[in-house]
Amino acid sequence: MTQANIASAPAGGKPADSTAANPSGAFAPEGRFELPGAAAGPLARLRVGVKDMIDIQGRITGAGNPDWRATHGAAPEHAPVVRQLLDAGADVIGKTLTDELAYSLNGENFHYGTPVNPVTPERIPGGSSCGSAVAAASGLCDIGLGTDTAGSIRLPATFCGAWGFRPTHGAVSSAGVVPLAPSYDVVGWITRDAATLARTGRTLLPGGAPGQPPEGRLLIADDAWALASDEVRQGLAAPLEKARARFGKVEHLTLATEGLLAWQQIFRVIQGREVWAAHGAWISRHAPSFGPDIAERFKWASTIAADEADAAAIQRQRIAAQLDELLQDAVLCIPTVSFVAPIKGSTTAAEDRTRALCLLCIASLAGLPQLTMPAMAGNQCAVGLSLITARGRDQALLDSAARWVL
Repeated sequence: MTQANIASAPAGGKPADSTAANPSGAFAPEGRFELPGAAAGPLARLRVGVKDMIDIQGRITGAGNPDWRATHGAAPEHAPVVRQLLDAGADVIGKTLTDELAYSLNGENFHYGTPVNPVTPERIPGGSSCGSAVAAASGLCDIGLGTDTAGSIRLPATFCGAWGFRPTHGAVSSAGVVPLAPSYDVVGWITRDAATLARTGRTLLPGGAPGQPPEGRLLIADDAWALASDEVRQGLAAPLEKARARFGKVEHLTLATEGLLAWQQIFRVIQGREVWAAHGAWISRHAPSFGPDIAERFKWASTIAADEADAAAIQRQRIAAQLDELLQDAVLCIPTVSFVAPIKGSTTAAEDRTRALCLLCIASLAGLPQLTMPAMAGNQCAVGLSLITARGRDQALLDSAARWVL
């Protein structure tokens, strides 16, 4: 397969600045509005910022790209997840900014700018749910609704010092959501506190009643922790010890005998093939303008052959089965991200991004629920500690974390 002819904005250009009406940069263009929910309900009067990948009736879902916005009409109805929140009494306050078609982890949108990280304003907020993370962490909303394929909730929640949750794949409807790689895509949420994170789960998750707390056996993945920088390990030392104290038994293990880099490579091949299947026809037809990094990713995705993706899918099934067996009666503990947020406008080292994806791909490959909780490193950068548990035990994990004081 030959590479697609994809236009990119000039590499020497600069991202747009946030406007005075949107000083945090958290909201998408024309993204501020009020949509009141039901008069009463379990989420009554909680404010929700909705990532601009998720449909709201009567409004164009812009997906972080002007050409996408120009070639798509208004959504005919709310995405089911939006309807659930409205019916539970939550109020939607607007659409939040996303990286272009959610295909980045930086949160630096070439066309619309970079939302302001509320913990370290000189550093990136992380993406692709950058606007939802910034809005939630800075108090502009109570629930930042986002999507996560390769870490797009977990990483920005970490960089912005917030709580984030990626649910079991398929537990929350992805209907009415612009896809990226459907076998990985989930809708999740970001909040300032664990109680709101769990409260949201009781509305959005199937059978959202509290479950048995997953506090029997804690697994420390030594190969995952080996990927973390000194800053991250230092920042997570105290939260890790408190987590260990919550469990009856703690075990150390090597998660991937072939190396987590091999898992990351399996993940990215499948993701890239699905990305091109989802968007290749639109890109070929409209030749949209992407920021340079996004353009390069789409070009690479267009080159992945079916047999390469099929071989990776076989390995993915093996990994998922391994994790299902491992987590039957246990919780896996890893750093959420291996490095602290880079300075805005700097080039994220390829090896840093790869190490981060080696951690983020674990739950994505197997479709497992993952919760990230915030902590601070000595340099005042935010870091995150993650817990991954068995599929379908989402609410038990959320409720357990809500009882912790880290």
